[in-house]
Amino acid sequence: MWKKEGNPIFSDEVMVFIVSDSVGETAEAVVKAVASQFEGRTVEIRKFPYIEDEETIKDVVLAAKESRAIIALTLVVPKLRDFLYKLAKERGVTVIDIMSPMIAAMEQLVGKRSLNQPGLVRQLDEEYFKKVEAIEFAVKYDDGRDPRGLLRADVVLVGVSRTSKTPLSMYLANRRYKVANVPLVPEVDPPEELYQIPKKKVIGLTISPDQLNMIRRERLKALGLTSQANYASLERIMQELEFAEKVMKKVGCPTINVTNKAVEEIASLILDLTGGKEQTEAQ
Repeated sequence: MWKKEGNPIFSDEVMVFIVSDSVGETAEAVVKAVASQFEGRTVEIRKFPYIEDEETIKDVVLAAKESRAIIALTLVVPKLRDFLYKLAKERGVTVIDIMSPMIAAMEQLVGKRSLNQPGLVRQLDEEYFKKVEAIEFAVKYDDGRDPRGLLRADVVLVGVSRTSKTPLSMYLANRRYKVANVPLVPEVDPPEELYQIPKKKVIGLTISPDQLNMIRRERLKALGLTSQANYASLERIMQELEFAEKVMKKVGCPTINVTNKAVEEIASLILDLTGGKEQTEAQ
């Protein structure tokens, strides 16, 4: 509703300017939700994202005045928000601040000032999707299923069976690293792609024969199989470890002995060797 010469004028068309120092998706979602409550009314939305200076705010407020538009804002930088409020009041433009009341309430509850930093929601979304992408990558290229993935991986793990390749792949994927892993078996030649990628991306996982024997025996028991199977025999284990060592030497990659090490410890060593940095979750 706008007033002209003291009389109310109602309109079936409403113009809303969305002003944000980020993308403006939050304000747009709120405006659309509100608009859905008014059947038969047309709500036109114009977005002004990534507002960073007062000159742009002046232009937006002037345009809103000329278009008789409402301004819905999600400016978290106090200086810009206050400037827009002052200017809009002088020009008689209605302003709806979508985020500030909630920010103020949370500040009071938690006893801490907000960061007042634009774009954090989008950053969180991007980090989430990176993690999902990395997890999907780890699943797709687990256990050497598709050697083409080695060329796209951030890290490639190689080693004999039961050297924690899959748990490490998933652990690092949760930190947004794309990891592929390749089992080394004497009867199967390693994929050619393994020798085509930078050797600093490849990590060889080694383990003591005795511990591998124990791990494999327990694995067989869990599967309901006899622990005397060739898979867990020391002779077979030594054969596999010798083959794996030859492959790792040919690749020229660094190695990590995973004997008695936790996944978290091994992952930290992997990042040190590959030059990666631990990517902690956004707070």
